[in-house]
Amino acid sequence: MDPAPPHDSAHTAEQPDYIQVQSSQEFAELRRAHRSFAFPLTIAFVSWYTLYVLLSNYAGDFMGKQVVGNINVALVFGLLQFLSTFAIAWWYSRHASAKLDPRAQAIKSRLEGKS
Repeated sequence: MDPAPPHDSAHTAEQPDYIQVQSSQEFAELRRAHRSFAFPLTIAFVSWYTLYVLLSNYAGDFMGKQVVGNINVALVFGLLQFLSTFAIAWWYSRHASAKLDPRAQAIKSRLEGKS
């Protein structure tokens, strides 16, 4: 059996770094920025996907309507699922670069003692 790891005396009287970071205002703002973007968008996308599935199952006449040539509503909605997935990924990437990454980097720098 391995002996217990040495105890860092710098953290005996105070909380470990991760607890301090988690309880900080900076981290709360980072989480809020992430959640305020991710949760509504996730709900919207799941709703949109559920609508597609429900229409496919229960509105066959509507989904089978020809739009142009052999292209029907179901195919258009299916392609829009892919398009919306890529759009959300792109939008999230921009959001993360602009709002999340700078905050996370500031927390990391402070934690590493660089600021």
